[in-house]
Amino acid sequence: MIYFVTGTDTGAGKTYVSAALLRRARALGRRTFGFKPIETGCTEALGPDQQVLCDAAGGWQTGPLRGLYQFRNPVAPRVASEAEALPIDLDLVVSTARSVSADFTIVEGAGGWRVPVTDSADMAVLAKKLGAPVIVAARAGLGTINHTLLTLEAVERDGCTAAAAILSRRPDEDVGFAEQNAAEIRRRWPGRVLVLGADAGILDPLI
Repeated sequence: MIYFVTGTDTGAGKTYVSAALLRRARALGRRTFGFKPIETGCTEALGPDQQVLCDAAGGWQTGPLRGLYQFRNPVAPRVASEAEALPIDLDLVVSTARSVSADFTIVEGAGGWRVPVTDSADMAVLAKKLGAPVIVAARAGLGTINHTLLTLEAVERDGCTAAAAILSRRPDEDVGFAEQNAAEIRRRWPGRVLVLGADAGILDPLI
């Protein structure tokens, strides 16, 4: 099983959701692979988000399996790539993501669905090339209904399968409000909508 994780925007909880999925899959006995092929705002050789995914997957990943493109500037991948004169090869991203014999693979995008990756491609193009179901990570609080529904609509309009929307509830956020937001999203979209908090068992249907 392989999923592509996108977000409603930057900071919506992609890495939190991705790591939770990987840890839960490992707890269920799966061999996991967590891959963030493109990361910006990296001050070390290994990006901080990729480090979280590597740890969640069991710490076994080496070389290009620990990320292909780490850019220093905290900007969109296309902009960062141009600044460092390092073109992003989406076919290499896809072949690397699929090179691992894992039971459960998470490929995490950078930013949201429409973030530009190259002059002619955005994250949507990468997801389509990967051919994996898409999980939308979203905030749990105010504004998430609009942002989540718009992202789900874009994913499906682009010909991809939306496997789930997962609201990443922070510890200080009200559980009832998050569940209410999830219920409102379900009224407009027939797929799986989950609120991720302390109980990672809610992720089991995706694993």
